[in-house]
This record gives sequence, C-alpha cells and structure tokens, in this order.
Amino acid sequence: QVQLVESGGGLVQPGGSLRLSCAASVSIFSIYATGWYRQAPGKQRELVATITSGGNTNYADSVKGRFTISRDNAKKTVYLQMNSLKPEDTAVYFCNLASHWWGQGTQVIVSS
Repeated sequence: QVQLVESGGGLVQPGGSLRLSCAASVSIFSIYATGWYRQAPGKQRELVATITSGGNTNYADSVKGRFTISRDNAKKTVYLQMNSLKPEDTAVYFCNLASHWWGQGTQVIVSS
C-alpha cells in the first residue's frame, strides 16, 4: 500500500509564497523520482517540477525561477517551495511518486 498526502496549500496574495509538502507512506522512497503536477479549473493536469533520486530537477517554463522542488529522503517527503506566486498558479497541486502513484491534491489559490 502506497499513500501520498499533500499539505501546505491555501489562499495567498499575488507575490506571496507557499511551501507544499508531500509525505509518502512507502517502504522505499529514496530510489524513486518524484514530482509535482497541477490542474487548474477546466484545464488538463500539467507537470510543474520533478526531482530524481539523485537530485536532478526539472521545471515547467512557467514556474522556472520561482518554484523549487526538493526532497528529504529520511522523512520520505518532497517539497515545492513556491515564491512570487501569480494568479495563474491557482490550481490543485498533486504529488507524484515514480510516475505511478498520486496524492489527493492540495488547493492553491492566488488571489487578492
């Protein structure tokens, strides 16, 4: 059984910051790539950022320079630090493990 639980979402003003967390209940965590995806209302789910087991990162152009993905293997947790948030960042953010398992999502609303 694998569970991914996201937290840290909420309402923030444009220009603000949030840190999302994804805690994994899984026997093995460190060997898997993890990522964050998001889905805005009426739109398809899109890739936001990924991080490999070795720490290599990749970002969507829309968030590059503003978001940072990281992981703590000891805590079996992946993070998404979101800075300089824009209204277009509003979405439900999902954690992904090994391109297979998904969390339930956490809502991020960027609005004044």
